[in-house]
Amino acid sequence: MSFLKSLFGGGRKPAEEKPAGPVKSIEHNGFTIHATPYKEEGGYQLCGVIEKVVEGETKSHRFIRADRFPGEEDAANFTLTKGQQIVDTEGERIFR
Repeated sequence: MSFLKSLFGGGRKPAEEKPAGPVKSIEHNGFTIHATPYKEEGGYQLCGVIEKVVEGETKSHRFIRADRFPGEEDAANFTLTKGQQIVDTEGERIFR
């Protein structure tokens, strides 16, 4: 019976997953940029959130790019760089 359990996944322990949330965050020109890369097809997908308090309300903009990286650290670092570029070129227009 243990053979069948292992064959159909009953004998495996669930993989430990990291809690959802930013891997890294920075402040840039009044905005907060959170790197939230996620595992996708053998790598980590570039994904992040840009936030700013505007008139007492926290506004946020999620961005995902096609870039994938072999490690979570590299994906997080590049996400922060990409977030800075978005802030520098778009500013508060990203919330419209």
